Amino acid sequence: MTLGTALLVVLTGLVAGGLTATVGVASLVSFPVLVALGMPPVLANMTNAVGLVPSGLGSGWGLRREIRRHPRLNAWTLGLTGLGGALGALLLMRLPAGVFEAIAPWLILFTCGLVAAQPRISAFLRQRREEQGQTGHRQQLTPSSMLITLAIGVYGGYFGAGAGVMMLALLVLSLDVGLQELNATRSLSMLASKLTAAALFVTVAEVDWAVAGLLAAGSLVGGYAGARVARRLPDAVLRGAVIAGGTAAALGLLLS
Repeated sequence: MTLGTALLVVLTGLVAGGLTATVGVASLVSFPVLVALGMPPVLANMTNAVGLVPSGLGSGWGLRREIRRHPRLNAWTLGLTGLGGALGALLLMRLPAGVFEAIAPWLILFTCGLVAAQPRISAFLRQRREEQGQTGHRQQLTPSSMLITLAIGVYGGYFGAGAGVMMLALLVLSLDVGLQELNATRSLSMLASKLTAAALFVTVAEVDWAVAGLLAAGSLVGGYAGARVARRLPDAVLRGAVIAGGTAAALGLLLS
């Protein structure tokens, strides 16, 4: 590996880490770079999963204040997406490449639409609950939301492009919690999915450790820096960034 290639991988990790904490489309930056460097797609996917684990650690540390506000919610999402990530990693090692990639851009575009419409949808749902005599704020996931959370975790462990956008869309429609707190929960859940998937890849599959290490170094710093930026963004700006990032990711997949 040349010095220029090494610097490119570190820079890629830095950018991907920043996106982990803000718009949730990190893999759409790092995965294509690894493939462009000559890695086979499956090896690139596994190496990418391992290399981006520190981005979740960095963003989790940067958003620790928001994470502490909803410990039970975070425990559930961690457990479900962690289990899903392990299942997704098993699918990656068993299924032909490209099973999820074909539908990924349409899923991302759909969830971007949900994020954009979330304020109106949430207001409509809140009005319906009030008309039906249901009071109180929704602070925990329903059984159906738990199943979708598990499915997003599976997708995150298998491929993961736009999984953060999908997770945020689910959270904002399922819960009456501030967007900043939900963004922190989303970052934490994606960490769990990548962590369990990476653990399986490290144990039973092949990983390019040189590339993974450089990617990890950049993503750790980028994740923390991105968390600090995300914390300061108004809800409308953060929502707009998620929509823009998710749309760009979907278009990138469709054109690739």
